[in-house]
Amino acid sequence: MILILMGVSGCGKTAVGSCLASKLGWKFYDADDYHPKENKEKMAKGIPLDDEDRLPWLCTLQEIVMREKSFGANMILACSSLKRMYRRILTCEQRTVNTDSEQNQEQPQLGSNKDILFVFLHGSIELITKRLESRKGHYMSPSLLQSQFDTLEAPEGTENFIDISIEKSIPEMVAEIGKNLG
Repeated sequence: MILILMGVSGCGKTAVGSCLASKLGWKFYDADDYHPKENKEKMAKGIPLDDEDRLPWLCTLQEIVMREKSFGANMILACSSLKRMYRRILTCEQRTVNTDSEQNQEQPQLGSNKDILFVFLHGSIELITKRLESRKGHYMSPSLLQSQFDTLEAPEGTENFIDISIEKSIPEMVAEIGKNLG
């Protein structure tokens, strides 16, 4: 099973993910560790990333997810996954580059990867702003939070996901995720 903890910056992806991974004995990856230097510098200056900035980063993360999946490993990835397209890239349900010959091939249906579960950590912009303002030493500028909310496409429909409110404590969120895993 592969869990991808998603949501805007400051929602607790890393804290919940590392705690859950420790409890389950699973591998944990933090997507922030894989941003190129240019992306980190851009965010530190308060400049939002665009799709072009995110694509190479998402491809790197996709390689990690697919490698661990091919090994049959259980893992947790903390990754914003703000857009549906990004989630499709992470799960290999959308090709990042289409050639003419590939365009005629049938694309997998979104949600066909049942062994990859998105955990949508969500809360109010007010609560997350407070968290970001108290966070020290992170390159993500709190001024970018609104741009993340503007970009966010909450999972829906056929996507394989669960919703977790960040109003709860970390142990409560971990327990709720664990309950959903069975």
